[in-house]
Amino acid sequence: MIKGKPSYPFDKIALAVAFSPRLEQLIAETKRLTETHKAKAVFIHVGKKTSDKQRQLTSLLNNYGFNDSNSIIAWEQGDPVEVILAVCKREIVDLLIIGALQKENVITYYMGSISREISRKAKCCVLMLTKPSVQPRPFQKFVVNGHEHPKTLNTLKTAIHFAKQEKANEIIIVDEVDIPALSMSMAEDSTEPEGHQIKNEFISDEQNRIQKILKEVDHGNVHVHHRIISGRAGHTIAKFAMEQEADLLVVNSPDHTLSIFDRIFTHDIEYMLADMPCNMLIVHTRNVE
Repeated sequence: MIKGKPSYPFDKIALAVAFSPRLEQLIAETKRLTETHKAKAVFIHVGKKTSDKQRQLTSLLNNYGFNDSNSIIAWEQGDPVEVILAVCKREIVDLLIIGALQKENVITYYMGSISREISRKAKCCVLMLTKPSVQPRPFQKFVVNGHEHPKTLNTLKTAIHFAKQEKANEIIIVDEVDIPALSMSMAEDSTEPEGHQIKNEFISDEQNRIQKILKEVDHGNVHVHHRIISGRAGHTIAKFAMEQEADLLVVNSPDHTLSIFDRIFTHDIEYMLADMPCNMLIVHTRNVE
């Protein structure tokens, strides 16, 4: 039932529950999002169900208005990544919320973490929150990956839908262009004026591509604009999101399950996961994966 299902709207929102100091903050964020999207909540804990844990979780959920009519709790045991993904598939979850470290240390970066593995393998959108709060606020400024890829149209549509629900002020669609790579792709005998013309034509084509996409999407009152920036994919957009003080960075899901070699020879999404500039939404486009 989940294969081919649109990535939005978010009718069912799940939270991966860990009994950490940030648990209440993550529940508060989940409450805000379920109310915004009129969604049912799923709380997933991987580990032994004890009376103390049950009492603590039930108390917190009740404090935030969760009960049997608007949420379910899945107590499971096994490999955390596999179990969380299995529950999301079983419950047809549209958005999975997980707490994430804003900056990883060296050990976490190379060995991998539960949140990183889930962000790659999930078949639903994954919202990684770096600084959850007991008084959560809507996301107001979005930075969205806009590079040419079969997944990008759906990622943009999902981001715009999310922004409208949040009543966001601004979406910046960012197109990363590796200018040195573009220069190398030109004929060696190209003159300098010809080189400038090729670059200008490329930029014009990219602007037209994004404008064509935007004509297909109703973005309501959200101000949407397009920026082309030069730099390495992943690294540059992360830096841009930080400089813009964005609330949410929205990106395509990776095309494959990354290995240790991708972490050594850094893949574009690895830059963002290793040093997250802000909260991140990874859009998994089920109908093209």
